[in-house]
Amino acid sequence: MGDHSHGDPNISEAVARTGQGQVEKFQDPGLAPHRPRLADKDPRAGKRAERQVAILFAISVIGTLLFFVGYFAIPLDDSTAISTLRLQNFMLGMGTAFAMLGIGVGIVHWAKTLMPDHEIAEERHAVRTEEDRQIAETMVSEIISESGIKRRPLIRNTLIGAGVLAILPAIGIFRDLSKNLDPDVLGHTMWKEGTRLARDPEGTPIKASDVTFGSAFHVIPEGLNEAEHKLEEKAKAVVLLMRLNPADLHPSPGREDWAYNGIVAYSKICTHVGCPVALYEQQTHHLLCPCHQSTFDVTQQCKVIFGPASRPLPQLPITVNSEGYLVARSDFHEPVGPSFWERDRLDKESDRP
Repeated sequence: MGDHSHGDPNISEAVARTGQGQVEKFQDPGLAPHRPRLADKDPRAGKRAERQVAILFAISVIGTLLFFVGYFAIPLDDSTAISTLRLQNFMLGMGTAFAMLGIGVGIVHWAKTLMPDHEIAEERHAVRTEEDRQIAETMVSEIISESGIKRRPLIRNTLIGAGVLAILPAIGIFRDLSKNLDPDVLGHTMWKEGTRLARDPEGTPIKASDVTFGSAFHVIPEGLNEAEHKLEEKAKAVVLLMRLNPADLHPSPGREDWAYNGIVAYSKICTHVGCPVALYEQQTHHLLCPCHQSTFDVTQQCKVIFGPASRPLPQLPITVNSEGYLVARSDFHEPVGPSFWERDRLDKESDRP
């Protein structure tokens, strides 16, 4: 520790010109003198820094365990109170933060207090010969040796433990994303023929006379609030209801009767990554997804006119019943949500004999 190499003044030199045009040369000053750190001079300070690094890695382990407690120990269902949901979100967020922060700060503290910090300047040459490769291998071995990871088992073991545990939360999350999930799960919703359109979240039915020009309603199927899996069903079935001038609509063949007197209903779930499309511009008749700015034109069957979404929002065919309430003609004719599900469904259908 403390040794360093200075630049060769015969190789590296700068040229400065005076105001009279004279040329003066000055030598490369080289590297600044090395200043030993406290841990370099005092073994007790080195041990103290080693314990501090180990504590930071241990904090990472605790953060990972906190994540697992919040993820697995707090059950969630349709009756879960909002306070319980907030507690879980707090534990997941804090657990992830401490897990990542502990490892990051620990490694930085380790490098600043215990790893060699002397500077070396040398000419750079391409590594081509076998001798050069052997030199490179020797340099890597020296770096590992100087890092102290072999002779500081406390740091090594806590780093390994923190690193292994930090990966597990991601595995736990991806475990829930079953690769065998049937695309038909998102291909069918609670909507069926005769289901009345109801306000979200009250669940009160909507009459056609309630929908004025330029208005927009957030809609759910009637009876959703009493469903066994309310949140799952709502995530698929939620709809945006709007009323336009019928002359502004341009339905494709076969969809002429999917609207009622200019009232149209489209899935609220963006076809990009599933965010809620909640912004409606009355003047332009555009629907905007706030996540990635995908924009859909209601007058053109919610065709994508901007953004990363690759297909229009699925339309819900609607009409009115004898009492004047808006009802669904059927379920959606295509899967709702991200386009992945539509592609997966089409791939499966193409494989059928």
